[in-house]
Amino acid sequence: MKSVKSLLFCISLFASAITMAETAVIVSASNANSTIDKATIAKIFLGKSKSFPDGSAATPIDQNEGSAARDSFNSAVLGKSASQLKSYWSRLIFTGKGTPPKQSGNDADVKAMVAGNAKLIGYIDASAVDESVKVVHKF
Repeated sequence: MKSVKSLLFCISLFASAITMAETAVIVSASNANSTIDKATIAKIFLGKSKSFPDGSAATPIDQNEGSAARDSFNSAVLGKSASQLKSYWSRLIFTGKGTPPKQSGNDADVKAMVAGNAKLIGYIDASAVDESVKVVHKF
């Protein structure tokens, strides 16, 4: 009985550590924007805006479907589940009013793409941030 309680305690610690992971919205270190609010980020990723707050062009980059960072981002920033986003983009594509952000892989892939292009905005696990990118929002 004692070992079961210990096992359950370890599992709960592990689960809480997973949920405490932060996701960082990033831009290139050369991008002039230093912070971007959640509403502006959502507009960029939902195709409602094509520019950063300073007026420069913004192109969103998504992680692959099913990644933990993408699920967290969709829920916390966009306020939508994966199925709601599929439906949203299906309607826009069908009517010719938009295209979804390009999918580019995992944290390392997104960071490499964003670091090399000041027009891109993406999101990665906060632990993967380095000097090549700038964090403009965390959640």
